Amino acid sequence: MPLTLSWLKRARDSKGSRGPSGKSLSTLIAELPVEARLAALTHSSWAERRVGSYERLALLGDSVLGLAIADDLFERLPDLDAGELTKILNQAVSGTSCAAVGLAIGIPEMLLEADPGETDGKQTPARLLLEGERPLPEITEAMIGSCFLAFGYDRTAEAVIEAFSDRVEVVKSTRTDFKSALQEAVAQQGETVEYVVMGSSGPAHQRTYEVGVKLAGEEIGRGSGRSKKAAGQAAAAAGLEALDRSSENERTGS
Repeated sequence: MPLTLSWLKRARDSKGSRGPSGKSLSTLIAELPVEARLAALTHSSWAERRVGSYERLALLGDSVLGLAIADDLFERLPDLDAGELTKILNQAVSGTSCAAVGLAIGIPEMLLEADPGETDGKQTPARLLLEGERPLPEITEAMIGSCFLAFGYDRTAEAVIEAFSDRVEVVKSTRTDFKSALQEAVAQQGETVEYVVMGSSGPAHQRTYEVGVKLAGEEIGRGSGRSKKAAGQAAAAAGLEALDRSSENERTGS
């Protein structure tokens, strides 16, 4: 089912009709046909052809997730301008948020169950995947994509909004611009920070960037994200945590 104007029309038509359905994302996933669920768990190295992996589904699920949360924020936060809504949206659907939701709905357990078997006698393919940062959020998006194909936009959007509601509330309550907060913290010491793109990975449509933040030439934090801006915010958050730990150590003398 391609992304078409009819799909967007269904999304628009669902406004005002959505309500608590009692269908959580994990329940919706449990209702998926076995083949559809396995498709969202299949890494490219397990598939005969790359198009048989979860990457295409993740692309679709990312779009469904973004529309569902953007639509919900637009309806519930009429007093916020586009810039504020964008900040909340980007953090609410970030890789970090997708990973947190994936853990909550049991994606690691599903992946281990779908594991094709040991490859080196020590680590199975699924366990190797779970050691990386990208697979968990991408598989979560792929599951959303599978749900959309199986059940349509309305049911999937309801489940997605419910699953990500805690993440949205956290972002709404903090609305933290980590870069600004870090700059304010180091400015008190007469310093500035520098952000450096350390690298990127993944296909063009799902590029993940890694950014480091340096203070006085030394790296104090590193983060990743689907854009350089998001990765910079993640790096700044890590930098703030490092400064907090350093200050605490100086205070306690440890």
